[in-house]
Amino acid sequence: MTDEVGVVTGDLTLRTELSGDQVTVSVQYKDADEWYAVTGAKAILKDPADVEAVHAVAVGILNRPEG
Repeated sequence: MTDEVGVVTGDLTLRTELSGDQVTVSVQYKDADEWYAVTGAKAILKDPADVEAVHAVAVGILNRPEG
């Protein structure tokens, strides 16, 4: 689910960005220009090094190759 367009499916690219102390997860359709914020995927990080762990968790939750 995304904030801008609702449900997205298919081949997607996942991006996890850190701006200051806020991390945001977004997705885009493969080879598209537009990025969409994953609903509820924003958080404050105490340690910037944790962004890699946040990305790994997001991949684990959002990657559903069989449905």
